[in-house]
Amino acid sequence: MKKLKILILIFCLALSVPLGYFVLRTYWSLEQEEISELRYFAVTLFDQMEEELASFVLEEEARPVDQYRYYYAPAQEISAPQSLVPSPLSQPPKKPYILGYFQNDPDGSFQTPLVKSNETIPPERAQLVAQLNKTNSIFNQKRTTVVESGEAKTAEIHAKREREQVSTFADKYLDLSRSKKSSRAYLGQEKSRVEEITPDQAVNLARRDQEQPPPQGWQQQQTRAEQEEPKEAISGVGAPMVGKPSKDKGAVTEGRYAASPIRPPAPLPDSPKLQVEVDPMQSVFINERQIFIFRRIVINNQIFRQGFVLLIDEFLNHLAKEYFSGQPMAAFANLRLSVVDRGEETSSHRSGATVQHANFSLERTFPRPFSFLRATLTCDRIPRSVGRSTLNIMMFVLAFIILIGLFAIYRSAREVLALSERRSRFVSSVTHELKTPLTNIRMYIEMLEQGIARDPEREQEYFRILGSESSRLSRLINNVLEFSKFEKKQTHLDLRDGTLEEVIHEVKEVMQEKLRQEGFSLKVEMEDLPPFKHDREAMIQVLINLMDNSMKFGKSLPSREITLKVWSEQDTARISVSDTGPGIPRHDLRKVFDDFYRVDSDLTRTTGGTGIGLALVKKLVTLMGGTVWADNNDGPGCTITISLPAKRA
Repeated sequence: MKKLKILILIFCLALSVPLGYFVLRTYWSLEQEEISELRYFAVTLFDQMEEELASFVLEEEARPVDQYRYYYAPAQEISAPQSLVPSPLSQPPKKPYILGYFQNDPDGSFQTPLVKSNETIPPERAQLVAQLNKTNSIFNQKRTTVVESGEAKTAEIHAKREREQVSTFADKYLDLSRSKKSSRAYLGQEKSRVEEITPDQAVNLARRDQEQPPPQGWQQQQTRAEQEEPKEAISGVGAPMVGKPSKDKGAVTEGRYAASPIRPPAPLPDSPKLQVEVDPMQSVFINERQIFIFRRIVINNQIFRQGFVLLIDEFLNHLAKEYFSGQPMAAFANLRLSVVDRGEETSSHRSGATVQHANFSLERTFPRPFSFLRATLTCDRIPRSVGRSTLNIMMFVLAFIILIGLFAIYRSAREVLALSERRSRFVSSVTHELKTPLTNIRMYIEMLEQGIARDPEREQEYFRILGSESSRLSRLINNVLEFSKFEKKQTHLDLRDGTLEEVIHEVKEVMQEKLRQEGFSLKVEMEDLPPFKHDREAMIQVLINLMDNSMKFGKSLPSREITLKVWSEQDTARISVSDTGPGIPRHDLRKVFDDFYRVDSDLTRTTGGTGIGLALVKKLVTLMGGTVWADNNDGPGCTITISLPAKRA
């Protein structure tokens, strides 16, 4: 048994090591899948934000160059009547994160589409116009240094690298060449583009008075001073030139708004349209709460800067509320939107769950003109994959099955070894049980041959002993043969209707001499029973085995009594054999009917037996359709009860 335990332990280790490695690798793969899944949705979230920023930039860059004045000239055929209409930017911005639109002229003057030139500023717009004018003044101080710093270039390179990594990851699974081009690719543009505008748009961009549309043939109606200025021929696109800021032009004075006199461009020879150079949108910090996002318009060697003032806090709050706050991801992740100026964070906005120790972090720096914007998604509790629950259940079931299987193998092997040991003891017991009656028979025969029995009474006593030992030997041989038939499944019973009167009568005759020799008294309590099917010889053998078992273990006790009781209960016939012996240990009550099983006690070690008597009883009763069980009495001894099916008339 010890060797069996060692083998089972080695088997468990050999099975658990590869299985444990497989489980750990599977859980690691699931963890990577969960991280990849969260990363995918985080990238999708950032892509949606970038998509809106790109659409926003496209919308701004698509505006006509003269739309930054109160009146502008819509694009139309050159032969059509010329007219000016109010600009869409003449109304306060609907987006809460845009303070307003304005144009910075080449001389640094200030133009806004919110106010007509040379007119009193409406009271409801006075504060807004003043804020825009202040922003223009700050911008005039910074515009000579509006070049990309090292930090901005680094941020742009970082944003480009991030987009390339996402694209490379997607290329493993999708052919993006067939997909619809996203507007996100428009962000981060570095090259200028050339646009064509009409003369009306050009003069409207630089004219003084925006109240009335210019007359046709405005080239011939220029002022003498303007005619005396040297003309600079425009061959394609003019070169950029930063003008010197003016201190008094385009300013808000005494509640009025005055436009600055800007020299209008000359049209190309023999061309109805003019060409202008438009740079991509770029941004410059005004203060910690405002950023000026603008484009440069180069026309006739003059630079106009057109754009809007972005309110940082409102902009960050809009992005978080629009794309994150209402998402299920906000329940377990945290989004941090921050604004970085020259490598230092100036403001930030957080939304979502509180994260103590981040197990996941993904950062995105957006392309220009939003290269100042950085988004970071963190999470300390990554959502579990559905496959993890399935794996847990399957591992639990597999472990349970393996443990049950190993336990069953151990129990089976243990039972086989125990049965082998009992068989070995059975052979030894049968040898002893056969040898004892044979020795007694041989001894008494020799005594009779030698004439030791000198009187007839002693001879009769010897003959009775010989008969008893012969019966004992016969019963033992019959039990062994019957048990062998059961092992080979060759036992056939002859079931017939009847009562147990004849069976009990024959049992009393067979056991009478042995009962007398061992000093036992037999008490029979029998009620009227309806006829039931049973095998007469099998029942005799069963009752003799039970009585013989009671005498074997109770002959050393002072009280020697056996009670045989027969009665009916519902649709069954009950037969019980009770004794006043030592009883059966509680944990052995069920095992005593097993093959070759003997209770391990001092009494059984000194008492002969083969261990097949009660096993044969159970087999015979079961074959007749009944059941048998053992119980200890309230007093000394135990009772073995047999229940057989009986039919009532």
